[in-house]
This record gives sequence, C-alpha cells and structure tokens, in this order.
Amino acid sequence: MFGIQGRLTLLFVVIVTLVLGISGTYAQYSLGHELEVSSQRLREGVLTRLQTSLPSALWDLDKAKVDNIVAAEMMPPELVSIRVYDTSVGLFSGKLRNENGTITSIENDAAVGGTPVVADLAYRDSGAAGAALKPVIVGRVVVNFSRAQIDATLAAEVRRKVTEVLLLDLILVAALALSLRIVFDPLKRLRDGLFDLATRGSDEVEELPDSRHDELGEVIRGFNAIQRKIKSNIQRIREAEDEARKSAQATAKAMDDLRRTQESLLQAERLASLGGLVAGVAHEINTPVGIALTSASVLMEATEKVQASVQDGNIKKSDITRYLETASESTRLIMNNAYRAAHLIHSFKQIAVDQVSEARRRFELRDYINEVVSSLQPKLKKTRITVDIACPPDIMLDSYPGALAQVITNLTLNCVEHAFEPEDEGRITIGVAQQGDWIEMQVTDNGKGIPPDMLDKVFDPFVTTRRGQGGTGLGLNIVFNLIAKQFGGSITVSSVLGQGASFVLRMPCVTPADDTTLHADARLHV
Repeated sequence: MFGIQGRLTLLFVVIVTLVLGISGTYAQYSLGHELEVSSQRLREGVLTRLQTSLPSALWDLDKAKVDNIVAAEMMPPELVSIRVYDTSVGLFSGKLRNENGTITSIENDAAVGGTPVVADLAYRDSGAAGAALKPVIVGRVVVNFSRAQIDATLAAEVRRKVTEVLLLDLILVAALALSLRIVFDPLKRLRDGLFDLATRGSDEVEELPDSRHDELGEVIRGFNAIQRKIKSNIQRIREAEDEARKSAQATAKAMDDLRRTQESLLQAERLASLGGLVAGVAHEINTPVGIALTSASVLMEATEKVQASVQDGNIKKSDITRYLETASESTRLIMNNAYRAAHLIHSFKQIAVDQVSEARRRFELRDYINEVVSSLQPKLKKTRITVDIACPPDIMLDSYPGALAQVITNLTLNCVEHAFEPEDEGRITIGVAQQGDWIEMQVTDNGKGIPPDMLDKVFDPFVTTRRGQGGTGLGLNIVFNLIAKQFGGSITVSSVLGQGASFVLRMPCVTPADDTTLHADARLHV
C-alpha cells in the first residue's frame, strides 16, 4: 500500500501528465487543422491556376506549353502527379514525382498514388462579332495530392510531446522525492512518538527533540506540550467521572420531573384550545346580538313615537308608512341576526360539550367537520385562508367526537400559523374517503411547506418553528397521541418545500374499546 509520499508523487505525475496530454492533444488538433486548411488552400490554388492556364494551350494542342505549366505546378512536395487529358487523344501530358523527389513525365495512364482530384478544362472564345461563346470542354486535369507531409509533421509532433511529458515526469519525480523527505522524515519521528504515547503511556515516552525552527518544529513542540498536559488531564478525567456519576442520578430525577411537566403541558394545551373556542364564541356572537339589540331599540323608539301621535290624535299616513318601513327593516335585522346567533350557538355548543366530556357516541362525519370548521371562523376570518371540505355524506363514526374535534382544530390551526404568512392567500382542504371499515382523512395546504430537516420531527413534543411567537410545539404531538392511542390509527406527513404539506390520517370507523386492540391496529396501519 502506498504511503502519503508515494500517493502525492503519483498524484502530481498523473496531474502533470493529464495537463500536458490535454494541452498536447489540443495542440495536435490545432496543428492538424492548420495543415488540413493549408492543404485545402493548396489544392484550390493549383486547380484554379490549372483551369485558368491549361484550356488555351490544350485548345491549341501546344504540348510544350502544357508541359511547362504542369512542371511549374509540380513544385510543392504535396503534389504526386498532374495528368492532362484531351477529349480526343486521351492522356496529353503528365508529370510524376518519384520516391526520391525527382519529377518525370508520365507516358502511360498507369495507377498513381495519393488522393486524386479531377477538374474539367473549359475553353472560352469570342465570336466574330466579339460576343462571348458558350465554354467548350477541351479536356480534364487529374491532380494527385499526397498526405505524407501532413502525417509526417503530426507524427513528429506526437513524438516531441511524448518525450516532453516523460522528461517532465522524471524531473517531477526526482524533485518530489528530494523535497518530500524534508517533510516526511520528521513526520515519521512524530508518528513513532504518537504510537509510543498511545501504547506505553505518557509516563514512559520521552519528549521529541524540538530544535527545528520551521512549521514541523512547531508541531513537535505542540506534541511535547500535549504530552505534558496528558498527565494533568488524566487526573481531571477521573474527577470528572466521579462528578458524572452524581450527575447521572440527578439527570434521572430531572427526566421524571420533565415527563410529568410534559403531561401537564399537554393537558394545558388542550384546555387552552377550549378557552380559545369559548373566547371565539363570545366575540362572534357579540356582533349579531348587538345588531339585534340596536334594531330592537330603533323599533321601540319608532313605536313610542307612533303611540304618542295616536294619543295626540294627529297621526298621519306618512307617519304610519315611515313606521312600517322602520318596523319592517328592524324586524328583518332582528330575525337575520338572531338566526345567525342561533346557528353559531348550535355549531359551537356540541363542539364545546364534546371537548369537555370526551364521551363516546355515534355521529355523522361530514356535518361534524362542518361544525368544527364553523367554530374556527373567529380565527379564520382574520386571515385570507379558505377551508374546503370534501367528505361524502352518511359516513358514520362510533368514536370520540371531542378528540376528533381536537385533531381537526390542531391540524387546521397548524396550517394557518405555519404554512402561510399573515397576508398570504391560501387554501386548506380536508378530504375524507371511506375504505371498508376504515376512513382516510387528508388535510392539505398550498403553503410554503415543511423543511426537510423538520419532517421527521414534526410530531415530537416542543418542536416548533415559531419559538417565542406563541408556538409551544405541542399541537401536532397531541394530534399524534390522539390518533395513535385513542383512535388506534396512524398519521403520516409529506411535504415539498414551497408546495405545501399533506397530513394523512387513517382510523377505524368504530374505535376499538380496549388498549390492546388499539395498539395492534395502530401498528398494523402505520
């Protein structure tokens, strides 16, 4: 197994090799691209010049001129051969570059190496009147180009880059081997000292020499200082262990006190919820009762005026008409607000009774959810949040309505307090579906969601995101305990940050009567 020194050397060699390889590959690609572009320009230039100068000479069948033109174009070493063909006689003229670089004439149409490029030779002449005639194809030229120069240049560049990489790697390995010894030799001594300290004890280990005046010298002096402190720390640890034993006993007693305090806080939270319900009832009923009282006062005052006019004998038709209008409007206001107050009292009465008595009874689920949500209107009307209820009719439960009201109230108010900012518009949906002898209730919102690090802790006691702002962290813990222990069901939560949260409750339509069945069903459906 390589040590740190070997791994560092290997790492630096790999990095340098990769960097040089990447740069060399890019340089190779750039060089190849430049050579290809240069070769393409050469091809285009040769063909352009041949198509310009050869047609007139070929038209005149001037072989000497054609040979001179072809010989002049054979100067670049990339050209292997140039063959000029006449349309009637075939091969008219040609030059070939031999392997030794000499240029000779081609006497027959034998195979030639290189990449052939064919171009037509068009002759343009003017007529008797000086008008340009249609170009006449008088022959063709075949030029063979060689890639030997490009391949040789690229191969030489590859050899140069490989040699450069190998040379730099050798220099780097030698430099690292010498320089890293300055660091690793003192580290080996420090390692041996630490090993002795761990196996033999601080009393038997001698201090390391600290004559160096560099960073490693500081490390060694620090090691010696740590060794000197270990003896005193061992004594302190023994004393701390004695104190820890005493603290463990005190902690056990404090845990018992904390459990009792938690149970008291849970009960106080439920009573506080009931107190909030009563305060909301008082505030909500105060408005329709006040309007009814004011309307009755107006009606009584109008009646007294009419009675006085009748007794005086100067009653008028306009007075009677005005009185009837006042009486009609007042009675309408009295009836509407009295009905509103009666409806509120009816909605709140059963909820309050259920929360106080905790009695078990049969009840219709949808109507009861509507009554619970109605009892929350004093809180909801101060926000821009709407609550939708999607529950089929005729779902009957044989359970504890007070505990269920506590669950719905805590979940709804939890959404109001934590899912939305005070001025945000939002929507809370309470959906219910019956699945055989069980119901599934889903309370969802479209708020800001629960952070991922809080999802696993939302049902723990005293966990809240509004610490110091009125949040106790007990609302969802009460919900969890009621669902799991009193209803024998289960509750889960899911959330995507910024897309709201969803609480899914599963509970039996008929709550089991004994604790054994409750806990078994709860485990079965978690």
